[in-house]
Amino acid sequence: MRTVMNPPNPFESQHRDLLEPAPHVQLQMFEDATRDILSRNESPDLPFRWSLNPYRGCFHACAYCYARPTHEYWGFGAGTDFESKIVVKREAATLLRRTFEKPSWKGELILFSGNTDCYQPLEASLELTRACLKVCAEYRNPVGIITKGVLVLRDLALLSRLHQEASVRVYFSIPFSDDETARKVEPHAPSSRKRFEAMATLAKAGIPTGISLSPIIPGLNDEDVPDLLARARHAGAVEAMATLLRLAGPVESVFMERMSAAFPDRITKITNRIREVRGGAISKGAFFERHRGAGPYWTMIEQLFEVAKRKAGFSVLPDEPVPATFRRPGIEQTALF
Repeated sequence: MRTVMNPPNPFESQHRDLLEPAPHVQLQMFEDATRDILSRNESPDLPFRWSLNPYRGCFHACAYCYARPTHEYWGFGAGTDFESKIVVKREAATLLRRTFEKPSWKGELILFSGNTDCYQPLEASLELTRACLKVCAEYRNPVGIITKGVLVLRDLALLSRLHQEASVRVYFSIPFSDDETARKVEPHAPSSRKRFEAMATLAKAGIPTGISLSPIIPGLNDEDVPDLLARARHAGAVEAMATLLRLAGPVESVFMERMSAAFPDRITKITNRIREVRGGAISKGAFFERHRGAGPYWTMIEQLFEVAKRKAGFSVLPDEPVPATFRRPGIEQTALF
C-alpha cells in the first residue's frame, strides 16, 4: 500500500454538487495492491456470501460505523483516520473480471458496500464502483447495493441494464428522519431528504429499492421509525430492514465521544437505553445477538417497526432465489458452433 499524491478532489466533479456543509478533515488517499476483490462472508447471521468494497475507510464519517476497526489493520486509527485516510483499490474491475473468468465462479449475488460505502465522494472522480458494475452487467451477475450516496443516480443506465438482464436491488441507508440530527451523526453523508429523492428516482425508473433504518439507536432515532418507513414507501421502496446499533471494539469510544459532544443533554438517556436492550452491556458480538436486542424496550421497538411497516403499505415479499443469469461473454456464440 502506498500514499497517492494529490488525489482528485471529489467536490470538483461534474458528477457531484456540494450541497452540504464543507468537510472539516483533509482527505488523504492510499492505493491498495490487493489481489482479491471479493470478500467471502462466513457469518451465519448475514444474508449474503460475497461482498465487494472498492474503498477502505469512508468519508461519510458516520459515528456508529461498524467497519471502523478494520482500518486498524492498516496501521490507521478507527476515528478520524477512518474517514480521512481512504484506501482505494484501483484494479477492482480487473480483479472482478478475473474472478468471473474462473470456472469456480457460478454467478452468486455480490453485495456492494458490505463494509464501506461504494458511493462515497471519491467515487465521483475514480469511478471504481461504476467500473465494477459494468463488469457485472457484461457478465449478467446479480448485484445488491447499500449506500448513503446519491451518486448512485449517475449509474442509472447501468442499473437498468442489470435489472433487465440479471438482478439488482438498491438499499438506501437512512437512519434519521431529521436532517439536523443526521448531520451530527453522519456529518459528510448526503441529507436524508436527498437520499429519499434518489430512492424515488430509481424506483420511478423501475429499479427495486429498499430502506435500511440501521442502526436503530435507542433513545435517539427509534421514534423516527414510522416517519422513515412512510417516506420510504412513498418514494417507491418495496423492502425495509433495521438492525440494532453495534459498538464493537474502538467503535464504542468513537461513538460515545461524538454523541456526548453532539447531544450532551441526551447522552445519558442514549447510553441507558442501549444498556437496557443489551442486558446491561454496551454491545454484544455473538452471532444472532449482535444485530438485535432483548427485553421490553427492544420488543416495543420491534413491534413499532412491524406496525409502521404494515401501515406504510409494505408487503411481505416471498424469499426468491438469486436468478441464474450469469454468463461469460461469448458463451452463446461459442455454443452455436
